[in-house]
Amino acid sequence: MDLPELIDHCLALKGVEETTPFGPDVLVYKVMGKMFALTSPDGFPSRVNLKCDPERAVELRDEYASILPGYHMNKRHWNTVVLDGGVPDPLMRELIEHSYQLVVKGLTKKRRDELEEL
Repeated sequence: MDLPELIDHCLALKGVEETTPFGPDVLVYKVMGKMFALTSPDGFPSRVNLKCDPERAVELRDEYASILPGYHMNKRHWNTVVLDGGVPDPLMRELIEHSYQLVVKGLTKKRRDELEEL
């Protein structure tokens, strides 16, 4: 998966917005105002930080050299994925959706209901 595909996949998820709260060099993807992915369009190879279940995060890091502890993030809950082809596209889509779902799960019932109505 390359960066444009990653961006398209993030933006295709319900209620997602792209923001730049850390400046123009960092794209942040949020659902209902909560971050689930961030990347820099300038890096090569591109990288993305994704939220992940802590146990699964460790398993993924052990299995894929392109999946690292989250850069500048809580390394227990975030992974950095290098977009160098080392992670199959179906797994990348799954990891993006997993991150999104973890954030949605953490929303209040009111915010989840608002998301459902979008």
